[in-house]
Amino acid sequence: MSVSQDAAGAALRPGPARFLLLLAVFICAACGLVYELALVALGSYLVGNTVLQTSIVLSVMVFAMGIGSLAAKPLQRRAAGAFALVEGALALIGGLSVLMLYAAFAWLNIYTVAMVAVAFCVGVLIGAEIPLLMTLLQRIRRQDAGRAVADMFAVDYIGALIGGLSFPLLLLPLLGQIKGALVVGAVNAVAGMVVVLWLFRHRMRRVVRAGLWAGMAGVLAVLGAAFVFADSFEVTARQQLYRDPIVHAERTPYQDIVITRAPGLAGGPDLRLFLDGDLQFSSVDEYRYHEALVHPALAGDRSSVLVLGGGDALALREVLRYEDVERVVLVDLDPAMTRLGRSYGPLVELNGGALEDPRVTVVNEDAFRWLREAPPEKFDAVLVDLPDPKSTATAKLYSVEFYTLISRAMAPDGRLVVQAGSPFFAPRTYWSIETSLREAGFGTTPYQVDVPTFGNWGFVLAGRQAAPPARLAGQVPELRFLDQEVLSAATVFPLDRRAEEVQASTLMRPRVLEYRRQEWRIN
Repeated sequence: MSVSQDAAGAALRPGPARFLLLLAVFICAACGLVYELALVALGSYLVGNTVLQTSIVLSVMVFAMGIGSLAAKPLQRRAAGAFALVEGALALIGGLSVLMLYAAFAWLNIYTVAMVAVAFCVGVLIGAEIPLLMTLLQRIRRQDAGRAVADMFAVDYIGALIGGLSFPLLLLPLLGQIKGALVVGAVNAVAGMVVVLWLFRHRMRRVVRAGLWAGMAGVLAVLGAAFVFADSFEVTARQQLYRDPIVHAERTPYQDIVITRAPGLAGGPDLRLFLDGDLQFSSVDEYRYHEALVHPALAGDRSSVLVLGGGDALALREVLRYEDVERVVLVDLDPAMTRLGRSYGPLVELNGGALEDPRVTVVNEDAFRWLREAPPEKFDAVLVDLPDPKSTATAKLYSVEFYTLISRAMAPDGRLVVQAGSPFFAPRTYWSIETSLREAGFGTTPYQVDVPTFGNWGFVLAGRQAAPPARLAGQVPELRFLDQEVLSAATVFPLDRRAEEVQASTLMRPRVLEYRRQEWRIN
């Protein structure tokens, strides 16, 4: 019986020893990809602009992996101990990465700098793994370099596949970002350190082995303590981002939902909804926004109405004030948002229980996909109450293609209204949305109002035949803010905020995202 004493220092055949080491490669590769994806996802949640965040993380990590591979050269003489140290450091930094970056975002306001530093450190450590593992494999059993590389990278890539699928399908839903990264760090420490320390234990001095085992125990202790306090940390860090006390918070597969509540200026409560950190409404003045959004679009036929977005049901509340509205379809991506609109007491009180009205049908689906596959129903009015184009996922909902799909779902004399951001703070974004509507074949009537918590805010009223007049219905319900005089004045823009020469936004060129990023950074 041939036993590889040089490799493992234990009574193991080369085959089982190689299997255990390749298993460690598999697990470490899965963990490494989870760290990458966690950094990308966190940046997208906190900062937006998914493409930029992904590009920064991946480019920094790939560059750092090259540095790590070079740095591993002098470590190959003591490959087993060096690999154990690398895995311990990677488990600690990678496991704590989300927690550290969230703290940098909430308290220090240095998220981008911290993210680049963490991505670089993780990349260096991942890059150092392969040369050290290759050396260890060759010590177990010498083989042709090409075959050894093929075995190593095959297992590495399969591990990356499993890690890539586990992150969105298992770790995020069950544990969330912070705890998910901590658990992966612990798995990384055990797989990377234990296997090597056991296989090569007789090739290390006793004091080195003891030190490495103690180091691994320390890493696991730190990650375990962080896991225990992760929930309280997240609550404290999240509260740091908001002025008012948080009364509800949840992370869904689609967004971060936060509701705050504080005494309002007039003595009543100020309930505020934030999606991914962006304010969606304040109960103090939301009626201004929703009256301006809804009632100009319902001045014509309105027996059937389509609402895209608006899962809080505040726009829906205004629609249902018209008794001749027979059917409303509300399409909102996130079932958690419509569930809150239906069951969260303060929000139900604000929307008047609109989601329980028998005229309402709720569809939890991506609006773009739903419009492509929607039944051949023609709506008299369409209200687009979607989050601002902060990422590529939302930018497609402000594209020429999206508005073309809406046109197909409208009656010939139907009206469409789009919330389009601030003409004052982001004029190019606003006028790009208006230009995109015209590019899709609509006639447009831009208008803007003042909403104190938002500032100056703009909408675009559109029709398939021609630009519809900005008017209210003859039998409009009693409103608190909007009347015909206010609406007529809202169509007049000051000299410094009138239409600009901007380009339409499309799926292949989301210019609205580029404009928004430039303008909100300046302002």
